[in-house]
Amino acid sequence: MNAPFKTDALPEWRLDDLYAGREDPRIEADLREAERLNGELAKLEGRLVATRDRPSELGGIIDRGVELYEQATNAMWSVGAFGSLSASVARDDPAWSKFESDLRARSSQIAQLSLFFTLEINQLDDVELEAALRAHPSAQRWRPWLRRVRAGRPHELSTELEKLLLDKAPGTANWSRLSDETLAKLSAKVGGETLTLSELLNRMSSPDAAQRKAAAAALSKALGERASTLALALNTLAFEKQVEDRWRKFDSPAASRHLANEVDADAVEALEAAVVKSYAAVSHRYYALKARALGRTHLEHWDRNSPLDTGPPRLYTWEQAKRTVLESFRALAPRFADTAETFFANPWIDARPRPGKQSGAYSHSVTAERHPFVFMNYMGERRDVLTLAHELGHAVHQTFCRPLGTLLADTPLTLAETASIFGEGLVFEKLLAEASPAERRGLLAGKIEDGINTVVRQIAFHRFETRFHAARQAGELSPDQIGDLWMEIMAESLGPAIKLDKGYRNYWAYISHFVHAPFYVYAYAFGDLLVRGLMEKRREDPVAFAPLYEQLLSAGGAKTYVEALAVFGLNPRDKAFWAAGMRQLERLVDEFEALV
Repeated sequence: MNAPFKTDALPEWRLDDLYAGREDPRIEADLREAERLNGELAKLEGRLVATRDRPSELGGIIDRGVELYEQATNAMWSVGAFGSLSASVARDDPAWSKFESDLRARSSQIAQLSLFFTLEINQLDDVELEAALRAHPSAQRWRPWLRRVRAGRPHELSTELEKLLLDKAPGTANWSRLSDETLAKLSAKVGGETLTLSELLNRMSSPDAAQRKAAAAALSKALGERASTLALALNTLAFEKQVEDRWRKFDSPAASRHLANEVDADAVEALEAAVVKSYAAVSHRYYALKARALGRTHLEHWDRNSPLDTGPPRLYTWEQAKRTVLESFRALAPRFADTAETFFANPWIDARPRPGKQSGAYSHSVTAERHPFVFMNYMGERRDVLTLAHELGHAVHQTFCRPLGTLLADTPLTLAETASIFGEGLVFEKLLAEASPAERRGLLAGKIEDGINTVVRQIAFHRFETRFHAARQAGELSPDQIGDLWMEIMAESLGPAIKLDKGYRNYWAYISHFVHAPFYVYAYAFGDLLVRGLMEKRREDPVAFAPLYEQLLSAGGAKTYVEALAVFGLNPRDKAFWAAGMRQLERLVDEFEALV
């Protein structure tokens, strides 16, 4: 058995530049400030509609109102971020769970004071709003935020119903908390070791087939023992969503996500169709080739991400990972590396896996008045270096658009994932350039698997969610019924070369996006294929590309994805755009086939 990667010296964040702890008096001070600001905003209730025929006055009210709204948001989000960040590394501590839950409830009550504001904005006609913005030029800075608010007009409810939904949201969120805590407490015996969820998932890419099999079996058993709880959480949240979607008159379960992402449903459907059409040429063919390279007729599901080389995998120290990421970012432009370096120079990254810490990775932007924090579970493998690049790509993006302010910096997922996946691509290019001939086959396999995991697998997740939410309309689904859907959809995407045993039917249960952010997952595929187009533009002219790319990131949510990408000559509404991205993946499989 390989010696475990030493994680003791890995960085943990310090959150004291937010707050010193649960008892920090600044928490209460910020909540009271949010309440005061929302109270000031509440004094404007009724005035937007009352001044709709006086453009200059209306424009001034909008300008002042959005400014107060943003200031209150900053105060509430700072406290909320502290609760979320703290709880994510202590899911086994009931005190942090209570703190996070109580904050949600308190913030919900405060937010009700300003609920009228967006509702009144949406009572204005387009002509009235446009006249007000022209008559009061300083209000024009809020156009992108107003565009998003106005997009929700057809789906708004009465003020009382909106207050009801806001009031009950913290209770609904406890189902997500139940899921998180259940998974954070998950552990399983493998040989003489007790492994957490993150460690089990990591062990399934071990070069030792026996270790992979044992970890897969242990994970299947542990998820199976918790499947009823996790299925209840998923079913309940899906039902809550179903009811709200019906009242808001969304025509599909994914429609609210499309609206939040400012993306056309037909663009997502075109993306899905292009990926599904490429299943056979990409994932099915690749896994058959990988099986052949390993001297097998097929692969067990726990072999899907196994290294081709059965020797110990190359491990990267934290310093090596840091150097690799920063050098890759610097090759794009110095500002990207300099910004990323501040996260290493300060205690803003939590990378050390430990009991009670949830699995996964993210970069939390907090607010535009604060800096982001990066969360991951670093195990020293190549994919962990890429994950570090992914999350620092987010962090750089979030830092670049901070001057816009919190409301305008908030970026739809379709563009937010672009920066992170681009960061991964830069690091992979560096790893490939530095690889020996003997290492290149393994790196190429890893690149293809990353593409399959980011595009094919995420679209399969999207299709699973679509089928699950459709079936939930008829009633609650048992863990077995959810497992049946999962097995069918995953077999379709992975192909005949991957053998799925009965234990795999429980693996839906650890995908936290299904609980936290329904229909989030297609954004990864969206972002990956967009990045393939952007990387091609960079290869054509690296010098001209860097400032344009910096402008894209610095624009935050101020531009739609169509506007942001037009400067690169990319049109994601064109169905051929997605097919071209999949052909790039297919060409990588061609290269792998030549090596095999």
